[in-house]
Amino acid sequence: MGGRVRDLGLRSPYDKVGGLFYFGRMLDKIRRHDNGELPLEYEMNLGKGFDEKCTTFLRVRYELVVEYVNHGLNDAAILQSCFGMGNRPSEGEIYMWNEFMRKRGWNDELSETLESEKKKEAMVSRSEIQTMFQFIDADEGRLVNDNHTNSSSRSKYGRTGNGVPAKE
Repeated sequence: MGGRVRDLGLRSPYDKVGGLFYFGRMLDKIRRHDNGELPLEYEMNLGKGFDEKCTTFLRVRYELVVEYVNHGLNDAAILQSCFGMGNRPSEGEIYMWNEFMRKRGWNDELSETLESEKKKEAMVSRSEIQTMFQFIDADEGRLVNDNHTNSSSRSKYGRTGNGVPAKE
């Protein structure tokens, strides 16, 4: 890692909005981008990767979510609007979404990408990093812990910046 610490204002992918992993992080990235505060390596994946998975799950267009953010809606209102325009998942579907997302990179088609990113960031020896969510947390300076129970707070740990092009 580059060694410089910065607060990008991005939630952990484990932080929940309306019970959903990742949704709040996607909104944070949109807001930072709109304010000109999102590093280029994050901009390259806006609307792609996990953003695309999230909007596909909700059955809304990414651009619609951007419009909601640009109208100044809060997180809960944006999610309710997505539910109204797309899909209102059941508790069971939300559970499956969360389990699917938190395990991305572990024994699936993202495993090679995860190992490649760990190599780039000199984290190969960090055996506790087994998923993309764990990598994102480690990469941004948060403790790696797959037992996230506090769904509304931001991490109290600092964040580190670097030049990884595959940010989610």
